[in-house]
Amino acid sequence: MANIYDIRRYGTFAFMAVAILLAACFLAVSNSIVGDLASQERQRMELWAEATKSIIGTSAEDAGNEAQSQQYINFLLHIIEDNRSIPVILADDKGDIILHRNFDLPEPLDSLNPLYISERNAEFLSKKLKSLASQKQNIIPIEIGDGITQHLYYQDSRLLQRLNYFPYVQMLIMVVFVSVVYFAVMSTKKAEQNKVWVGLSKETAHQLGTPISSLMAWMELLEQMDVGAEVVEEMNKDVVRLSTIASRFGKIGSKPKMETTDADVVVQSAVSYMKTRISQRIKLVYVLPPAVELPLKAQLSDSLFQWVLENLIKNAVDAMDADGAITVVAGRDERAGRIFIEVTDTGKGLPKKRFKTIFKPGYTTKKRGWGLGLALAKRIVEQYHGGRIFVKWSEPDRGTTFRIELPSL
Repeated sequence: MANIYDIRRYGTFAFMAVAILLAACFLAVSNSIVGDLASQERQRMELWAEATKSIIGTSAEDAGNEAQSQQYINFLLHIIEDNRSIPVILADDKGDIILHRNFDLPEPLDSLNPLYISERNAEFLSKKLKSLASQKQNIIPIEIGDGITQHLYYQDSRLLQRLNYFPYVQMLIMVVFVSVVYFAVMSTKKAEQNKVWVGLSKETAHQLGTPISSLMAWMELLEQMDVGAEVVEEMNKDVVRLSTIASRFGKIGSKPKMETTDADVVVQSAVSYMKTRISQRIKLVYVLPPAVELPLKAQLSDSLFQWVLENLIKNAVDAMDADGAITVVAGRDERAGRIFIEVTDTGKGLPKKRFKTIFKPGYTTKKRGWGLGLALAKRIVEQYHGGRIFVKWSEPDRGTTFRIELPSL
């Protein structure tokens, strides 16, 4: 069963790797398209610059033969006027603006005098010119002649700017969509697991009820048959224990009755019970909290919380080869306002990557284990008692410390 979680973890890594690879391919294709469009806009601006240069040259050479050059000039003007998407500024060597097109100016142009530039528009174009001048790749020099050079500054069109952001927006939408689907699937899966937990627990309690009732009747018969009192008493303890176990299973899935209880008393009870049921070669010690911290009041379901502690102690026993030590410590964390219980063993320990996996249903390191003990413990502590349980410390071949934290009253 342990391999299921290894496969799931590796599967997650593989999925993430494939997702990153697909995203990289998507960005590469998008960047290629953007690059092609940027190259086309550059060619259009070079043609625009050449047309501007040709108009000036034609005006100078053919000033006396206007009829012959008019058709050619009209063609060049058509090229210039055809640019309705790429913002451009034509300026001289001194930085004085000669012409501008396709900018969203703060003030509308005067339709009667379109060449007039208001103070606000002039300030806007001046800032825009400085910004474009810093982008060397978007500047085209125009050699007019006689050492005179004009400069064409252009900005990416709105379409190109949107395309630059489009892949990232689309990826963000994909991430949000996948996240919503993932959490929806996980919530559904968790709800199904909860139904299985509840159904299994209720059915177990129901199945145990009949033989326990029968055993109780047999106990009364044994007393009437003059069987030794000690034998009957020990058998009665086991029957009572079975009844307690059935009661615990019956409480899974329904909200247990919570009472204000001294956690110190509950911990002592669980440790005392387990001391007589583990090997004498394993030393089980409960370190009493300082008197200043007592009482450790909390809202508890006594039987369920004892079940958690018994599970932790049993796991600690299983983690040791016949002998070792288990130390249980309780106390109060004043700053966090919480009660804590720690169970430390000197067993095999755990690698850090297993700290969370061991609480998953079905995960076990035992040959005959079901992997349900710690999963039940986590459910009882977190869902019923509003606390948390986690591996505080562990090192292979040195031991492990489990820590439970509960809200303090």
